[in-house]
Amino acid sequence: ISLRPEMKARYFPVGLGYVATAMKNGGFDFDTLDLDICNFSEEEIKEYITKKNYAAICTGSMVTGYKVIKPLLKMIKELQPAAKIIVGNSVATSIPEILLTYTKADIAVMGEGDETILDLLHAIDSLSSLHQVKGICFMENGELVRTPARPYIKDISSIPQINFSLFDVEKYIEYSKHTVSDPLPVPREDIRALPINTARGCIERCSFCYHNFLGVPYRYRTVESITSEIKNLLNKYSLNYISLVDDLTFYSKKQVIEFINRLSEFNRRFYWTATARANLFMLDTDIEIMNKMKEVGCAGIGYSLESADLSILKKMNKRITPEQFSRQTELFHKANVPIWTSLVFGYPGESPETIRKTFSVCIQNRVYPTVGFLFPQPGTLIYEHALKSGFIKDEEEYLLKIGDRQNLWLNMTDMSDQELQRRVIEGLKLCNKKLKTGLNDAELIKTKYYRAAK
Repeated sequence: ISLRPEMKARYFPVGLGYVATAMKNGGFDFDTLDLDICNFSEEEIKEYITKKNYAAICTGSMVTGYKVIKPLLKMIKELQPAAKIIVGNSVATSIPEILLTYTKADIAVMGEGDETILDLLHAIDSLSSLHQVKGICFMENGELVRTPARPYIKDISSIPQINFSLFDVEKYIEYSKHTVSDPLPVPREDIRALPINTARGCIERCSFCYHNFLGVPYRYRTVESITSEIKNLLNKYSLNYISLVDDLTFYSKKQVIEFINRLSEFNRRFYWTATARANLFMLDTDIEIMNKMKEVGCAGIGYSLESADLSILKKMNKRITPEQFSRQTELFHKANVPIWTSLVFGYPGESPETIRKTFSVCIQNRVYPTVGFLFPQPGTLIYEHALKSGFIKDEEEYLLKIGDRQNLWLNMTDMSDQELQRRVIEGLKLCNKKLKTGLNDAELIKTKYYRAAK
């Protein structure tokens, strides 16, 4: 579903792509209604849903989309009362009891859905007991039933590559020019990009990150698997840009070296972006690796600072220091590789001084950040703190309110809402001025693209 219908950018739904591919390979017949790329009206959605009698209807979103999912499920149940409504992604995994109690969802898929969806659809097709399907939740006689957890897929290289033809891939490629980050190696209008997922999970356990707090183990694909998919996509769709969309693409230098060595064997030029730990490269000799990254098409690397205050970093459980961030950024600047970073403001203990300190590090490192306010998500340590401390009194009321992180939804600092927002905007204005980024006031916090100072 479209959480941001007013935005030009449309990001290919990688998780849904894997689930749809699994269903296709499993022999299931289904229709795909992509509400994000098409941005249908309510009447068009109703017309589409009623064209057939469906045994099951699958949907999902991030937990921030709860307020959109709830009325959508009500509409689906009214139009297809006999169909089992299956919901996935974090709106299911992080709040199964709320989802199944307050919406028309029948089944919540917990965690990765690649294998669960096949077992679940087979059970529905054969009218078998849902109790035999691992990794789901459903209501029975007014009680929440949680089946045994499904183990995470250990070898993610074995997962079939996404079948992009199940979606309107050319529309996503057209929209991709609005999703890639400045500065660009080619004119924006010439960008043809698609995403590739190279890893699942993360080695860190940040207190504000839903996936990581749940202990999702970090798993990464083999270089052979990744480069094989890149070659296929480049050839099939005439791409010139690949986005490696992972919580953490590179966790070790060995991993980076293997990847760039394999890319050096390509006979076709393309550009790519990835994510890394903020303290991965600390040595002068690491510039050699960075230079090679640039040679084989690296258009930029993302890694998060989040805050420059040590007490807040500790509360975040970030396990990095501002000095490490600065050192790695210094090396990437020397190698002329753009970097992007993000900040989170609003942790308990945030103050005008911590905000100033954080923006000062960005200015010193010549990086214009993407900025968000802390909003606790179910399943995270900071959410549990917000509940216990009384900041969240009614969970569903809170879920029906939250949205993009660029807006302030919950303030757990000693500052007023107005002061917290004003201090952040002042910091962004100073960054914009000092780094000569050229943004107007409306673009400061809701930047169209991540910005890297030149």
